[in-house]
Order: sequence, then structure tokens, then C-alpha cells
Amino acid sequence: MKFAHLVMRNLFRNKRRTLLTMLSVAVALFLFATLRSVNTTLRAAAQVGSESRLIIASAMSIVFPLPRSYLGRIQAAPNVKATTWANWFGGIYQDRKNFFPQFAIDAETYLPMYPEIILPPDQKQAFLAERTAAIVGERLIKRFGWKLGQTVTLSGTIFPGDWSFTIRGIYRAGSPAVDESTMLFHYAYLDERSGRQAEPGWFVIRLDDPSRAADVASTIDAQFKNSSAPTKTGTERAFQAGFISMFGNVGFLVRAIGSAVLFAILLVAANSMMMSARERIGEVAVLKTVGFTDGLLFGLVLAEAGIITIVGGLLGIFGAKVLFAASHFNAGGFLQGFTVAWSTVGFGVAIALLLGLVSGAVPALQAARLSVVQALRRVA
Repeated sequence: MKFAHLVMRNLFRNKRRTLLTMLSVAVALFLFATLRSVNTTLRAAAQVGSESRLIIASAMSIVFPLPRSYLGRIQAAPNVKATTWANWFGGIYQDRKNFFPQFAIDAETYLPMYPEIILPPDQKQAFLAERTAAIVGERLIKRFGWKLGQTVTLSGTIFPGDWSFTIRGIYRAGSPAVDESTMLFHYAYLDERSGRQAEPGWFVIRLDDPSRAADVASTIDAQFKNSSAPTKTGTERAFQAGFISMFGNVGFLVRAIGSAVLFAILLVAANSMMMSARERIGEVAVLKTVGFTDGLLFGLVLAEAGIITIVGGLLGIFGAKVLFAASHFNAGGFLQGFTVAWSTVGFGVAIALLLGLVSGAVPALQAARLSVVQALRRVA
């Protein structure tokens, strides 16, 4: 603390350069926090799900439907307590940028399968009683400003045409496995209007004994192994991971971009510190003359670099956390539960400190090793 005033005076010798360097570090750490949070959110999404529920999807890809005739054989499998199914609709609301998931469900069996979908009893009855009814999550209601009883029209992609739905229920999520940015509507409506062309995208089963999950999955898949539509049965977590894999190797891409951004900012910070050090060669000589040791000068220069990167890093990291928490960002439903975790905050602060140490190391060493005679000769 004895030399804090000297460090601050040197920091604000060139206010514009110091401020711009801090802002550069802040932007870099903001991007780092955002990119890393994409990874952590996707990994978290792949870890949610009930242990007693299994998903039966096509062995070829989750984009291929399964025959409805499979239902009876699935229900007859050992330890299967309940069965339901759903289908991806893929409609567009007004504009493609307004993406959100829509699923056609067998409502009578789907809602009991997912007690995490919390819906008022009167709204549930209204939904079940009307074929063109839909229920939507609270986030979707807030996003578009919809209301109960409102009619929403989607343009079909997989199933062409204009499809109108009346909002009869607003649900909230009772667990991370449920997305509050989703629309659910009756499979019967889809099946009827498509001319009986719709098939289940996947089946969901509940087991009476979760410890039998592996055996049940093997039994079901063996039944359809040699059929035209073989199945792949797994846990909800595996099914979520299958959806995530459709994004490609997001983790590698995010890490590559983040590393490039941090390396670029390291060069910016190092260049700023080198310029500052070159401007003060004469002052360093004077300080050494009046008794400042090499170690003390090394620490003072390093402290300047550390303050710039740490302050900038804190602005970027906490700015990202506050911004995404306040805006409830979820990338249109793709990144449900998106948040900047505290582990990311801690990692970002550590990176900011490392940036300060690395960017300040070279000018700090130069200041410590500089001889008084050489320094005075260079400024003479």
C-alpha cells in the first residue's frame, strides 16, 4: 500500500490508453464468459432427466419417425408402467428468427408422464377438451406477450400449411428437464390435418423399476432390430445428448474462438505495457538512483498490468453474469437455462490475473534490469 499512489499516478498518466486497454480486456472476458457458458449450458442440458423414464427413438437418427404400430409391443415389454409419444412440429411464428420448440403430444398420456409440467387444473381441462388447443411455457408467454384464449398461427415446415392453435394453458417448469419456451399441442390434431401422415418422433416409457432400465432397453431394441425402423432406447440424458450432438462439435469451436480472443487481448495488453514502460525509461533511472531496488520496480510495473487486466476482467465477467441473468437469454430456446456459472466467473478472474502477469512480465523485467547509465544515455 505504501506505493499505491505511485502506481495509480503511472496508470493514469495516459488515461485514454489505460481506459481503452481495460475496455479491451472487459470485452474479451465478456466474450469468454459467454462462450464458456454455452458449453456449460449444453453439458448441463445433457445431464437432466428422470431415471425412471426411457426414450425410444430411431436408431438411424432422431429426425426419423417411428411407426405408431410399435406402441402395443412397447407397452407389452417387461417393467413398462406407462407409455406416451411426441413429435417435433417445426412451425414458424411470423418470422424464422422467432424460433421456439413445438411438440405434438398425446396429451392424455404425456402430461401424467411429466408431472414436472405444472399446469392449473382448470387450464388442463380446457386443453384436454379442445383439439386445436395448446399449452405454452411462461417464458414463451413473456417473450411474445401472448394471453390465455389467444389464437396463434404457425406456418408448417415439415407439415405445410397454416396451423392455428388456441392457448388454453400456461405451464411452469417443476424441474430443469422441462423447457418453459415450448408449445405443446394435440397429436390428434396434427394426425388429422396431415391426412394420417404423422408418426411418433419418439416414444417415452416409465419403468416400475429404474434399475431394470438397461434390460428393458435391450429387450425393446431387440424386437425391432431387423425391422425397417430399428430403435435405439436410452435414458433422457442420452436423448438430450443426441439433440445436442446435432449442433456439431460446439465445444471445440467455442474453445478455439475463446482462445483466439484471449491471445489477441494478451498482445494488446502487452503492447500497452511496453509502450508505457518505454515512455518512463528516464523515470526508472531516477527511481533507481534514489534507492528503488530492482525487485521493487519489477513489482510496481507488474502491479500496473495486473490492475488494468483485473479491473477490465471483472467488468467483463460480472457484466456478462448480470446481463444474461436480467435478460433471461436462452438463444430462442436452444440454450434453455443459460447462465454464467460462478465457476466461469472464478475461471475468468483467474484468466484476467494471468493476463496481467504475462503482459506485464516483459516490461517489468526490462525495468528491473535497466542500468542507470544506459537509461540516462537513451534519454539524453
